[in-house]
Amino acid sequence: MRTTYDINVTRDGRWWMVEIPNIGLTQTRRLGEVEQMAQEYIAVTLDVPISSVTTSIAHIRVGDADVTEVRAEVEELRKTAREAEGKAAALMRATAANLSAAEVPIRDIGTVLGVSFQRADQLVKS
Repeated sequence: MRTTYDINVTRDGRWWMVEIPNIGLTQTRRLGEVEQMAQEYIAVTLDVPISSVTTSIAHIRVGDADVTEVRAEVEELRKTAREAEGKAAALMRATAANLSAAEVPIRDIGTVLGVSFQRADQLVKS
């Protein structure tokens, strides 16, 4: 059974301080190493297999700022952008197919869709 531990991360000089509530404190140089470091610390401290430990960053603080909310907002915006990109691609393929069926030349399909004629040809064929 895997147990998830929330961790809090704070920038302190050139180090990231990693607080695992009710367990302890460790540190690392890189933010990308925080979860691995915390999992190893928890496994050693509690004498459990590392495979049974997962972590979730609850807060990231730099000075007085909690950048966790910004991180979440960026992730949400990226998700929205991926969804919009998928919808745009589907609409472009459908429009290219409809225009091609109406015998509109590939170069004109490209102009309508704002893409090169080569890309318009790919869309028609997809």
